[in-house]
Amino acid sequence: MSRRLPVILLLVLLPLWLAVSYGARYGFMEDAQWVGICVDEASRWECQARSSLGLLIHYKVLGWSAIVVAVLGFVVPGRAGWWLAVLALALGFPALALYNTTLAVFAVVIAALRLVRATR
Repeated sequence: MSRRLPVILLLVLLPLWLAVSYGARYGFMEDAQWVGICVDEASRWECQARSSLGLLIHYKVLGWSAIVVAVLGFVVPGRAGWWLAVLALALGFPALALYNTTLAVFAVVIAALRLVRATR
């Protein structure tokens, strides 16, 4: 297995993950159709999922999780730190798309700095 394969996979999967996150934002959270459906039938599982995602956004769970994991990834040495940085990016990209940009920007930058840091 090539040493570059994880980096190549990361460069392919992260933009797809960002696109999925924006799809959730514009197709699920901001779509007027879902607002109307959830006003009429709030007990539907889709409306419950939308409500839970709204609470995650309101309490900035994705942003704070991304910050914590990015800082951990920055200080943990070796492969474990690298994988924590990847996890921070996986949490930070949806946070960027889902209204947690203030926290997510810092998390993404810290995680990206960890990913490009040279190994000793």
